[in-house]
Amino acid sequence: MKAYVLDTDVLVAAFRSDTGASRWLLEAARSQRFRLLLSVPLMLEYESVLTRPEHLAASGATREDVSAVLDELALVAERVELAVRLRPMLTDPNDEMVLETAINGQADAIVTFNQRDFRQVAERFRCSVLRPVEAIRQLVHEGD
Repeated sequence: MKAYVLDTDVLVAAFRSDTGASRWLLEAARSQRFRLLLSVPLMLEYESVLTRPEHLAASGATREDVSAVLDELALVAERVELAVRLRPMLTDPNDEMVLETAINGQADAIVTFNQRDFRQVAERFRCSVLRPVEAIRQLVHEGD
């Protein structure tokens, strides 16, 4: 079973739209169609970003809605301890926790819209960088 780390931008897109690849991946994570890898810093980042007023307004979600979804993800995800810290390796310091979760959890891929910043570094650790639609294709192909 594939192991993915979802970048925060994927969760934001999943909350903002009831359709699309990001929402499909959120639902696939909730139903354990892949191994979702999470670390404490990454969960805190998800919460911090998803509860920003602009994201709540755009998604129509409440803080309680966000907490409920994150609680559910915490129940189904595989917790990753960050034994190896690699900072700084990326241009955006906020992306470091995504990369560290992927490396420490031996992820198959980081799923993100931010291909450029992750690709070169992640490939050094044999971790793919996929857009949400590419991750879906991989999962569907794996299920064949």
